[in-house]
Amino acid sequence: MLASWGPLGVFGFAAAESAGIPNPGGTDLLLVAMTAARPSQSWLCALMAVMGSLAGTAVFFEMMRRGGEALLSRRASGRRGQKLSGWFKQYGIGTVFITGLLPVPGLPFKVFAACAGALGESRTRFLLVLLAARIPRYFALAFLGASLGDKSWPWIKSHTWQMAAAAAFLAAGLYLLLRCLEARAQRCIAPGGCVEEAPARVAE
Repeated sequence: MLASWGPLGVFGFAAAESAGIPNPGGTDLLLVAMTAARPSQSWLCALMAVMGSLAGTAVFFEMMRRGGEALLSRRASGRRGQKLSGWFKQYGIGTVFITGLLPVPGLPFKVFAACAGALGESRTRFLLVLLAARIPRYFALAFLGASLGDKSWPWIKSHTWQMAAAAAFLAAGLYLLLRCLEARAQRCIAPGGCVEEAPARVAE
């Protein structure tokens, strides 16, 4: 039925999945199937997937921010949960970018999104990082679906390591960019920071 809805079906499916409603197959499979069936609407489907993911994840983020710390402490009480939450505390928003860009086995995106909300990550920065991850992911899947059709998933599986390396490289660049922006913000907060000196008057 979602296939008959076209791009709006992709939006609804992506929003529901990102908000925390389990969906068999996920947005990735639907997007590839939809763009293989409707290659002329591939870019619109990708855009709807990005927007749906942002909308649903924003809802999930707010839920975790308002009451997720207690839930996170219960879910992270196990050995694996403590390990994943420890990774977020160590690597920060980069974990959201990596898992938002690529489906990494054993590293569920929802866990790191929950950590970001429960531990007080900036809403704006979280959504911008998610946007930076979802745009290349969904537009690449839409391109593959429109170009390769049913052969998209075999191609993805055969290039897993190359995509993982590219994701790690992009995450490192994003991490350095965020650190530079934070350092600049701290300098501006400090007394006398970010004050540009007036240019000296040239003697006539």
